[in-house]
Amino acid sequence: MDWALAERVAVRAAGREPFAESYHYASLGPDFDELTALAEEQVAAATGLRSLSGPARARVTDRRGWVQANIASFQRLLRPITDRLDEHLASNPFAPVARRVAGAEVGMLLGWMSSRVLGQYDLLVIEDEEPDEQDIVYYVGPNIIGLEKRFAFPPREFRHWLALHEVTHRAQFTGIPWMRTHFLSLVQQTVSAVDPDPKRFLDAIGRLAEGVKNGQNPLDDGGVMAVLASPEQRLVLEQVSGLMSLLEGHGDVTMDRAGADQIPSAARFGQVLRQRRQQGNPAARILQKLIGLEAKLKQYEQGERFIEAVERTGGTDLLEVAWEMPGNLPTIHEIRDPDTWIARVRATAA
Repeated sequence: MDWALAERVAVRAAGREPFAESYHYASLGPDFDELTALAEEQVAAATGLRSLSGPARARVTDRRGWVQANIASFQRLLRPITDRLDEHLASNPFAPVARRVAGAEVGMLLGWMSSRVLGQYDLLVIEDEEPDEQDIVYYVGPNIIGLEKRFAFPPREFRHWLALHEVTHRAQFTGIPWMRTHFLSLVQQTVSAVDPDPKRFLDAIGRLAEGVKNGQNPLDDGGVMAVLASPEQRLVLEQVSGLMSLLEGHGDVTMDRAGADQIPSAARFGQVLRQRRQQGNPAARILQKLIGLEAKLKQYEQGERFIEAVERTGGTDLLEVAWEMPGNLPTIHEIRDPDTWIARVRATAA
């Protein structure tokens, strides 16, 4: 992977948000410093999850900064596969071309995503790397200002609402002692099992054709990655999908509950962002499906429905059983059928 090329392409593809030069931009840093700290207290009160890693640190960045932060995380996270592929391609005369093509593809993807993302918690922490550049709650300033202007959002309310969502994710990963390690182990299992054997691609094409023949689209469950995955990887990806659906649904539910009396426009914010997730030209929709983003967007809705069903049955006490140990986390099938998860955890507790 040519990471330097990926960054250059991403920054160019990101473009500029017209409202980035607004005089309101200067207020983002102080606002998010204050509102992130406030949101952290409100999330702890609403969920019982309090970070074991100290106070959250907010950082307002532009699209370039978001791209750079994610490329750094990708390099750390994907090192097992990139090192192995480098060895595999060492004697291949086309390797330099392959690296540049891969870099350009990743760059285009990150550039496009950087124009849409509003906030992100960087959960990846590497002990022997710079601590000041890890465990950060990022807010992409130009995109936030753009939405505030386009939809006449009250800035302080909208920023508070966003902070609640991102801080909830940090509370999940730093307030549940085993969560970060468990999640990263699932990712590493998926990455470590990548096989560069060309036969894998032929098998994937066969599965794709078979699915289409049966009236299904295999891309619906996670894009190209799900299609290319081995049977072992698909089992892990199902665990990842279940976990992420739970975390995203919990994030959305919490952002609507915590501090609700201080954010009267929360319902409108949610409606606009749901519509924004579903909108896009046909090319963008195809891209979202291919890279698995469409499947990720479904996680918000499925996770919320799961939490509502669980709390209807046993209140927040029953939901908190999911945080007790990795074995209590729902699979993606249980997310879609909450009664099966409820029956399982109650049988285990009996």
